[in-house]
Order: sequence, then structure tokens, then C-alpha cells
Amino acid sequence: MRVLGIESSCDETGLALYDTQGGLLGEVLFSQIDIHAPYGGVVPELASRDHVRRLPLLLRELQQQTGVERPDAIAVTAGPGLMGALLVGVSFARALGFAWGVPVLPVHHLEGHLLAPLLEGEAPFPAVALLVSGGHTLLMEVRGLGDYTLLGETLDDAAGEAFDKAAKMMGLAYPGGPILAQWAERGDPTAFALPRPLLDRPGLDFSFSGLKTAFRYALDKVRPASDQQLADLAASFQAAVVETLAEKCRRALGQTGHRRLIVAGGVGANKALRSRLADLASGARNREPIALHYPRLSHCTDNGAMIALVGGLRLAGGLVPAPDFPVRARWPMESLETR
Repeated sequence: MRVLGIESSCDETGLALYDTQGGLLGEVLFSQIDIHAPYGGVVPELASRDHVRRLPLLLRELQQQTGVERPDAIAVTAGPGLMGALLVGVSFARALGFAWGVPVLPVHHLEGHLLAPLLEGEAPFPAVALLVSGGHTLLMEVRGLGDYTLLGETLDDAAGEAFDKAAKMMGLAYPGGPILAQWAERGDPTAFALPRPLLDRPGLDFSFSGLKTAFRYALDKVRPASDQQLADLAASFQAAVVETLAEKCRRALGQTGHRRLIVAGGVGANKALRSRLADLASGARNREPIALHYPRLSHCTDNGAMIALVGGLRLAGGLVPAPDFPVRARWPMESLETR
């Protein structure tokens, strides 16, 4: 069965064609970074309008790439995300479904990230999953398709959001998170004493607003800062975020007893985080090695392939919803139907 995946939850327009027997057949993606860069962040109205322009063009490109004019089903991100952007993608999917006479399935955006490692042929369940991106930071226990339990989440900023805001304070271009990480490679992570939020108390929740404030005060103290001071500050900030994420993962693995860790979302591509988690996975205190599961780097950020994959899995599991499914800016993963 061939499933067309459509992703338009924020500032990337992605389409992909996934075959439940043959795997990923093709994918196309357009990033709106240049559109939103002058504003220093995503402008929802501009994002929605560009999705309207790009979706038909990307569909034609995907059809030419794969040679498949009509899929057997359509999977589309129905939440969470920017409401206007979601409505554009769902409306496009429903129009295609009506024209082609094929079913349209709603997909949870975070479930797409969570299951993206399956595009590499892995089936890492049961597991703990760290979903860490510009809009979300949470820990989930994963027992199977749709069978998720929230273990902890951010109480304020997401980790990726904190990276971007810290980068903006430094005067770096948008999106600043990856650029800050590049600066951090040249810096000393011990140069500035920045806090590790919530590590001094039990639990698996995150908080990054206090760290962001401490970063701003540290930056103000060294202005006008040299390039080396900026690199040191970036490295210290990154080290605080990475240590917080890694420690919460260690606690979640200990609490659940699972020996597999899924890391998904854009921040999952961060080199320092991957190195720290690799140390955690192979640590001497572990009773046995912890298996780390990542999607390929191009699937860490938003894409249509992960949406097509989830649609195919849910179809194969007989989980076909009513055609009048809602579009939701907020959508708890625990409410998903379990196979």
C-alpha cells in the first residue's frame, strides 16, 4: 500500500510517498527559513500562505520523482502545530482524497517524530523517547503503536526554543540554534557557571526559562564581548541544556527499566547531545548497554516521510478514523488510539 504523507504544521512543507512493503519511495521538502528570517521567528500567517503556494508544486515534483500519480491513502498532520498551517495541509489532503477516492488519515505530529527511526528499519519498542525540538521537549514511555505514557515535559520553553532565544541575544541569524551550536564547538563549556534547571529535585519535567535568563545576565556582564567570550558562553549554555536532557533521560530509563532510548526532533541532531547520550548508553553503571535510536539527520526536523510512515502503520493496524476528524493545535499523545 502506497501512502502519501503531508506535513505542514509549522514552517516546512513536506510530502513523501511511503510503501508499506517497499519503504520510502520519495520525498520533497521546502523550508520557509528565508521567509521568516527577517522577522526573527515564524510568522503564522506567512507560513500558512506559503503552504498554500507550495503544496501543489511539491505534489507534482513528488509525482515526477516517484512516477506514482495516485496513492492508495493519504496521511496528513492534523496537530499539534500552528492552526492555520495545519488547516492548509488538511484541506489539501481532503481535496486530494475526494478527487482520488482514497482515505485520508490524521497523524499526530509528535508520533511522526517518535516513529521516524522505523524509516531505517528499526522497531525499538518498548523504549523511552526524548522528543526535543523548537516547540516540544518531553519524555514518553513507548510500548507500541499509539501506546504512549507521558513521563515528563517542559514547564515553559522547549529546548530548541531556548537555543534560538539565546542565539538571538547573541545577535546570531535566524534560526539561531544550529549557529549557536557551531559557536559552542570553539568554546569552553566550563567558562560560565549556568544553572541546570530542575536537576536538584526529583521528577522528569524540564524548565529552560531560568537558564535563558541566567544566560542573558552572563552576556550582559561581558558586553562588549569578544568572539572567544561568545564562544565560551555558547558552549556553557549548550552544556547546561545537554546535561539536563541527558540526566532526565537517565532517570527515565531507570524509572521504567527500559534499555532503549529514542531521540527525535530537531535538537536530536545536536552533536554535543548525541555525544553525551552515547556516553550514557555505554556507561559503566549500566547493567547492560542502552540502545540508542535516531532517525537519519534529514528526518530529525519536520518532514513528510514520518507522516506517511505513521499513516501506513495505522492503516496496517486497522486504525482508520472517521473522515470528519478534527484539526487540533494541541493534542495529547495519550489520547491516540492503540493498536
